Amino acid sequence: MTATNSDSTDPVLEVKGLTIDFPIRGGEVVHAVKDLSFSVRAGSALGIVGQSGSGKSATALSLLGLHRGTPARVSGQVLVDGVDLVSATDTEVRKLRASKIAMVFQDPLTALDPFHTIGDQISEVYRLHTGASRAAARTRTIEVLEQVRIPDAGRRHRAHPHEFSGGMRQRALIAMALACRPAVLVADEPTTALDVTVQAQILDLLAEVQSETGMALVLISHDLGVVAGTADEVVVMHQGVAVESGSAEQVLLDPQHAYTQGLLAAMPRLDSPLPERVLGGSADETNAGAGGNADAEGATDVFDAEPAVLVRIEDVAKHYRRGGALLGRRTEPVRAVDGVSLDLRSGETLGLVGESGSGKTTLARMLVRLLEPSAGSVVFSGTNISAIPERQLRPLRRDLQMVFQDPLSSLNPRRSVGETIADPLRIAGQSSDTEIRTAVRELMTNVGLDPDSYDRFPHEFSGGMRQRVGIARALALRPKLLVCDEPVASLDVSTQAVILDLLRDVQREYGLTVVFVAHDLAVVRQIADRVAVMRHGRIVELADTATLFDAPQHEYTRTLLDAVPILDPAAARAQRARRREALAAA
Repeated sequence: MTATNSDSTDPVLEVKGLTIDFPIRGGEVVHAVKDLSFSVRAGSALGIVGQSGSGKSATALSLLGLHRGTPARVSGQVLVDGVDLVSATDTEVRKLRASKIAMVFQDPLTALDPFHTIGDQISEVYRLHTGASRAAARTRTIEVLEQVRIPDAGRRHRAHPHEFSGGMRQRALIAMALACRPAVLVADEPTTALDVTVQAQILDLLAEVQSETGMALVLISHDLGVVAGTADEVVVMHQGVAVESGSAEQVLLDPQHAYTQGLLAAMPRLDSPLPERVLGGSADETNAGAGGNADAEGATDVFDAEPAVLVRIEDVAKHYRRGGALLGRRTEPVRAVDGVSLDLRSGETLGLVGESGSGKTTLARMLVRLLEPSAGSVVFSGTNISAIPERQLRPLRRDLQMVFQDPLSSLNPRRSVGETIADPLRIAGQSSDTEIRTAVRELMTNVGLDPDSYDRFPHEFSGGMRQRVGIARALALRPKLLVCDEPVASLDVSTQAVILDLLRDVQREYGLTVVFVAHDLAVVRQIADRVAVMRHGRIVELADTATLFDAPQHEYTRTLLDAVPILDPAAARAQRARRREALAAA
């Protein structure tokens, strides 16, 4: 297939019969990519989508010859400027990288050198491929940083990566890729770790730069919504094979393959029917909730006696001293959470949403006393858990559990998943080893894990399965409150849907009250009874789910909703145009 949006008849990137195999122990071979073919012309955009393990990232690396020096066995052709990167010499490949084809990686923090400034790293790439002087490289560096909308580029090019936000680091990576004016830009999951608003900004930026420069774009993602407003054509990959390809409108609006249809069905959407709730909200509850923030516009107290309040948060704050305070300088504290009040009803699911830095994770950790508030109180089941010492809190720990965002880092790699789930039971001094093992196997079954995998280790599981382990561990002591901090942020949409269904099921079975923290309103819509929107440490809007999505009151809520990807390519492009107009008017 060929992505077309240009008068040029010759593709700038052509892939023919690409096959990538990885040998494993025992002489077996993993077929990562099988006989893949596509081409992209100047000025056009191709989206490659699929779940983890579909072969899309292996394909991305092969487009720049980055498979060299690895065990990967690559055959077929990858033609850039008439040169086949599969059979070319290392010298030929190095000449093509950056100057003809460049790449933006998924994680900018690991792709950038923490010891060198942003400007030095961009200048080094430019000088290496063009032989330019230091002065010319510095000029070009500032130029591309301005091109990707980094403010005050003349000064900020001297900053180190840690001094940039996640979105700004991704912009810096894009600037580095653009420095040598490549004909093709490959963006491998460039928005996966970003908030929906920052994701929208990066996608808007890529489309804008593509339009200005006439380069071809290959956008790789597990999320069909990400490519909808950018790609002219889409390739859907599954187990290394392109199962469907065609125009974006054709693939996204009239998919022919069952796998594509499944991906689309799993996408959280703002226009899909609301799932049946554990608790039913009413339109009269708009911005309601006892003790809601004073700045939650229109908030009123309509809380009834039933269901009971399990957690009451009253004027909770968490402030951190800035570094200057340690040096004796007067500085304003960082107000991570700044006076939040609300009631959490027994048996409900409260969605807590906002961008990075909004305070949602800090508030979530105070709910389970992993952090102590600087001020205010968190009253759980009649006990102020923010005021009592740890020894008095210990009996309540079983009722306060948390599921973390990254299951791999929150699980001990040296302990089997069964023993990890059993740890809370052992710490609580429950039962014999035989009874604990029986209880753990039952928990594993309840969360969709094979109980016979008790003795396997975390690295042997997929991301979704590891998250199930984390959920099982949190449920081991039958808690009353389960706080889930971005539990599906790093998962494919299909795996994400499975985990959301699982959380709904275990909530009903265990009678849980759930706080679901996320930056994506479309995801929260699938699971929450009520939604609290946080910004700058405060709740700016609180309402039942149907009301908040149908009639958002706060401008920030409307901004978050407008950033949610739309699957209809025409509607997604119109959405982008509206954002561009709003930005120009600001």
